[in-house]
Amino acid sequence: MKKVFSILSLGMLGFFQSQTFIQAYQDRANQVTQANITSLLQQFSNLGTKTTGSVANNNTLTWLTNQYLAYGYSASQITEDTFTSGSATSKNLIITKTGTLYPDIFVVICGHYDTINSPGVSDNGSGTSILLEAARILKDVPTEYSIKFIHFSGEEQGLLGSTHYVNNVVFNNNVRQLNLKVVFNIDQVGGKIGNPNSTITCESDMSGQTANNAPSLAMTQQLANCTTLYSPLQVIMSNAFASDYIPFENKGDIITGFYETPVSGNQHTVNDTFNNVDPVYVFKVGKAAVGALQHFAVANLVLATDEAKQNLDIFKFYPNPVKNTLYVETPKDVRNFTIEITDITGKLILKSENQKEINISGIDSGNYIGTVSCNGEKISKKLIIEK
Repeated sequence: MKKVFSILSLGMLGFFQSQTFIQAYQDRANQVTQANITSLLQQFSNLGTKTTGSVANNNTLTWLTNQYLAYGYSASQITEDTFTSGSATSKNLIITKTGTLYPDIFVVICGHYDTINSPGVSDNGSGTSILLEAARILKDVPTEYSIKFIHFSGEEQGLLGSTHYVNNVVFNNNVRQLNLKVVFNIDQVGGKIGNPNSTITCESDMSGQTANNAPSLAMTQQLANCTTLYSPLQVIMSNAFASDYIPFENKGDIITGFYETPVSGNQHTVNDTFNNVDPVYVFKVGKAAVGALQHFAVANLVLATDEAKQNLDIFKFYPNPVKNTLYVETPKDVRNFTIEITDITGKLILKSENQKEINISGIDSGNYIGTVSCNGEKISKKLIIEK
């Protein structure tokens, strides 16, 4: 992914007040867990550099497929779209969840899984992890519109996978085959340790075909509003750039997307690794994405009983970075919990039970993962220890 240019707009503030908060949407957004996001980022990192057509690229496709099967999606819901570039062959992965009222109108949420020069944990393991978490949470949630979760390959070589999909699946011989409500792209939302990471860029179509510019801006305003409703992030507006929604835009579809702010600068370099991303930021973007996806697809307004889960996000570690003493903030009614601190390889460094002040003076400086376990659930947060 390459950011081309940016234009900011503040003409959206009036619109923010016109959308209504929906508690069920918030409850599902709260089902995004830090533990899941962190684990997915780590797994994505472990798969290596996923150059289109490489063994690592193919292994990542298999990993993605297995994730969806584990979530309970059937084989009939999972399809592949194969394309070639020179001597390389790669595949897009498409998972379809059928809507209740408009089964033939699709909300596309997409992001690429290929990388260059590094494991690409931000570009685009971050978007990949969010798609997976959204698919897990919404698997059994009725939505009026159908949803397609699409993982594209070949993005880094020039939007190869998305271009093939648009030209051969969405269209066939220039005749439209799929009716799309909106294309929601998530690319490079990993943030960077040390950056503020409290804002997300919401992208709209400001060029190309002009007929879809105004609808794209309206949809992006809705995306921005959902972000402020269902996550702690602030938003800015910007233009679309060279990512996988562009082939859709070129055919007249309505596009929107997320992109990190501020830009890490690690994309396409050896520095795009797990150590340099901010899993907490990805977690927050994930909450915004789940809220927005429900809005776009019109999810059920009533939370099913089996959707209700204890939200462990109330647990907080501070200060972070920390030097000698780590403090743990817990919900008032929680007394039994376990804290584990592991290094980035998963090696256990420290374990503590029911302690709200933890002496970490004996742990070396570096990046660690702090995991809280309570009532059978877990949440993980990235810790920085600085001496």
